[in-house]
Amino acid sequence: MAKITIVTDAWHPQVNGVVRSLDSTIEEVRRLGHDIMLVTPDRFRNIPLPSYPEIRIALTRYSTVAKEIDKFQPSFVHIATEGPLGFYARKWCLKNGMPFSTSYHTRFPEYVSARLPLPQSLLYGFVRRFHNAGNLCMVATQSLETELSLRGFKNLKRWTRGIDQSLYTPQPLVERPFGLPRPIFMSVGRVAVEKNVPAFLELELPGSKVVVGDGPDREKLQRAFPDVLFTGSKFGKELADHYAQADVFVFPSKTDTFGNVILEALACGVPVAAYPVTGPADILGGHPDASALHEDLRQACLNALTSSRIAARDLAKTFTWEAATHQFLENVMRANGITLAAE
Repeated sequence: MAKITIVTDAWHPQVNGVVRSLDSTIEEVRRLGHDIMLVTPDRFRNIPLPSYPEIRIALTRYSTVAKEIDKFQPSFVHIATEGPLGFYARKWCLKNGMPFSTSYHTRFPEYVSARLPLPQSLLYGFVRRFHNAGNLCMVATQSLETELSLRGFKNLKRWTRGIDQSLYTPQPLVERPFGLPRPIFMSVGRVAVEKNVPAFLELELPGSKVVVGDGPDREKLQRAFPDVLFTGSKFGKELADHYAQADVFVFPSKTDTFGNVILEALACGVPVAAYPVTGPADILGGHPDASALHEDLRQACLNALTSSRIAARDLAKTFTWEAATHQFLENVMRANGITLAAE
């Protein structure tokens, strides 16, 4: 069995698709008998990122991280993020001649340029150099692979996502969920500028709007849209219960690289409305019975009202963590010149 070091600056208490993907993959990899050592911010002295207290930044030195990796003596190294820990692990791999894989989870250039006056071209150059130093970079979708390839990223391989079918499942619909009239249009995720939540809140729609999640923009948006129910963050079964009462799940983001929340909604039998962009288009394209994609988000929401809850659930069943983890393991080993299956 393999000894795999996974390095990530994105970790608990963050609530996002990166952490959920890593959590589920690590659980499945360990179930298969592999030994995993995590290099995460909670192993070191860390501080909260200003305006994002759930994001912890590790305050440590290269020598400390290198010592931890040396002690474990991994067969393979996977670096999930371009943060301080990711850079220290990258340096260790290059210094020790250890091939390594990376994964592109977040549109770092777009997110940074939305907050700071930095050009995306400069930021993409930074991110491209980080990933191209490895032997393989994992991406979740075909459209993201095509886009990054055009930007000069090399050795791109697919790593899709899965869904917990036993937790996220359809439930009987109540007449007035949350005490609100139907139809219920729901969005779930971090309430932050990059998620484009106002594009959903500003729509003229019948029924009610619900936002599940927290983030730096929540208080401002609650004041601006008093008729919208903001529930705060929900987890586990409570989150699944919220999803299951929605009539349409609205995904307003144009910058996500995948959209794990889309799978969670589909698994609960909820049709999805979204823009036809990377992530939603890859998951939902070709499935108009389970979703609605449109450049006009309001039209997508209205179209999704006639989509099938059964078709939504059936689409979610095609995404499993078992299959996604097999891709992950094959990619990690391929980065080291080992092929598990015939191409």
